[in-house]
Amino acid sequence: MQVRFASVRPDGDYVLALPVGSGSGAVDRIGLDGAALAIVRRAAAASRFEGEAGAIAEAVTPEGEGVRRLLVVGTGAAGDNERNGYEQAGGALTTRLLTSGEKTLVVDVSKATGDAAVAAAHIAFAALLRGWRHDTYRTKLPAKSKPSLAEIVIVGAGDDFVSKAEATWTPLKALADGISFTRELVSEPANIIYPESFVERCQPLKDLGVEIEVLDEAAMAKLGMGALLGVSQGSERPAQLLVMKWDGTGGAKEPIAFVGKGVTFDTGGISIKPAGGMEDMKWDMGGAGAVAGAMKALASRKAKAHVIGVCGLVENMPDGKAQRPGDVVTSMSGQTIEVINTDAEGRLVLCDAITWVQRTHKVKTVIDLATLTGAMIISLGHEHGGLFANNDELADALVAAGKASGDKLWRFPMSDAYDKLIESPIADMKNVGPRDAGSITAAQFIQRFVEDGVKWAHLDIAGMVWAAKPGTLWDKGATAFGVRLLDRLIADKYEG
Repeated sequence: MQVRFASVRPDGDYVLALPVGSGSGAVDRIGLDGAALAIVRRAAAASRFEGEAGAIAEAVTPEGEGVRRLLVVGTGAAGDNERNGYEQAGGALTTRLLTSGEKTLVVDVSKATGDAAVAAAHIAFAALLRGWRHDTYRTKLPAKSKPSLAEIVIVGAGDDFVSKAEATWTPLKALADGISFTRELVSEPANIIYPESFVERCQPLKDLGVEIEVLDEAAMAKLGMGALLGVSQGSERPAQLLVMKWDGTGGAKEPIAFVGKGVTFDTGGISIKPAGGMEDMKWDMGGAGAVAGAMKALASRKAKAHVIGVCGLVENMPDGKAQRPGDVVTSMSGQTIEVINTDAEGRLVLCDAITWVQRTHKVKTVIDLATLTGAMIISLGHEHGGLFANNDELADALVAAGKASGDKLWRFPMSDAYDKLIESPIADMKNVGPRDAGSITAAQFIQRFVEDGVKWAHLDIAGMVWAAKPGTLWDKGATAFGVRLLDRLIADKYEG
């Protein structure tokens, strides 16, 4: 789908959309009069339309010697959430028109509440993302189910509208590209995306200025990454440690590290999962996918920040070489781990990846993202990601970035009392505690590998990377949760 901005409406056949804020008499503010206004008033009354964000009133109105399909779309109340209202409007328009047979949508923001350029860019952003689909393997898709909407033209008044809209759109387009990349990685089946092919999909980031380094199993074994390699040893697919570096500061700033869990398929290993729903475990690399997408977004918009993205990529399989419950492995940090449950594998991957980036790049801030625990879904459902941190300032910055971006987080407690629950009688720790507080004890495990003086946050996004129902910015499937969050955090706290 193509997006462009214009100062006047184009000629030809298209659907016209007119955004309007909420309140009584909303349709009277869209700039129509005569018969067209009367028709739209009737349509609005029939659908009880009052300009609520994402609500649509549809009509066919006279225009010249013909008629035009017209959508009046609500952007909600003005104020702090105004951008969210624009995005709900953009998402609603794509939902209505994507497979409608219409090819071109013209959105006229001349009468929109607030800054027209901001309205235009955020409507375009949501419309583009809501239209993302993964139809790669659908060879018999009915014609009426195929996307038809190919172009969105957003029109505004004023000589400088186009230049302002494009300036606002440029970083959002970069973010949309990163989100789309993450969705691609997360949506692909495990026979297509596995550790080596994940790395290959990321190679084009070099063209954006991202430096890429890859550690194979031999290199990781030499470094003593027994925890990560223990997860991988039951698979024919070799593990990879993917490192992506973006420095938009010319070396002027110390780096911040993003570390992603990249279990490209998780059977549970010897502690095998139930068969029902196991196919969903292709998205157990959602944390790594979010890191890759964030790196693409930051590089695409030339962020003035220094960021290192690390993805621990493994496949967790239960063959004759797989690690067993009760095995003891030695991590890169030198700490030993009794593996009680081979399905608690993500923390084993993360601990070595976190140790590596701390010791190799001397980072002072680490944020890890992982689809780590089913307990997180029990706690928060699919509305928030879980946040754990050893630093209040970092935690507050992440919560604020979550609110601003829409990738919402909720902070959980940590303490010595929880930490004691993962003590092992034969090793330094065990990889699971009791069922109670399962997400917290997982975070406590990871914290044991955070070195002195390092600010650290752990994001358990198990309930957020895949959606069973459509949202404002996505259809059913991969959401790319975390990409907007990390991009916003960098923009707010690490640039400038």
